[in-house]
Amino acid sequence: MKAPKLILTDIDGVWTDGGMYYDQTGNEWKKFNTYDSAGVLFAHKLNIPVGIITGETTDIVNHRANKLKVDYVLQGVKDKLQVVNELCDKLGISVEEVAYIGDDINDIPLLQAVGVSATPVSAPIYIQSYAKMVMTKRGGEGCFREFVERILSVDEQFIKAHF
Repeated sequence: MKAPKLILTDIDGVWTDGGMYYDQTGNEWKKFNTYDSAGVLFAHKLNIPVGIITGETTDIVNHRANKLKVDYVLQGVKDKLQVVNELCDKLGISVEEVAYIGDDINDIPLLQAVGVSATPVSAPIYIQSYAKMVMTKRGGEGCFREFVERILSVDEQFIKAHF
């Protein structure tokens, strides 16, 4: 498999278990799996930018993205395919050179358009049918890392060469 020129990911249901957690004062919480941070690291070792694209808008996502040095953070997106097409135009690449993992209805057009698409195993079966790959991990259990490892063929040789 040829390496993509851009790796994009949804957040809720991919990097998280999809749950929305609130405390008694109304503060929202999200639980991230630290394994997914290696997915960003592996992509960056090959100079492949990583982007988050989500319909939600939260400071939590900005904090996580900043910590991991995610290249693009696109929040509050209603039409993901349109925004990704605009980003691809800006970067001088085609949407077919993008890899994307998502898990729900608003991800379907993007899952169909990109060159490499995937869902977590926890995505509904009918959403999985739009993706080229289904991960073995559930959202929030490191499925973004699994996706990146698979598309970049991360193995012992990769690790020895880059770390």
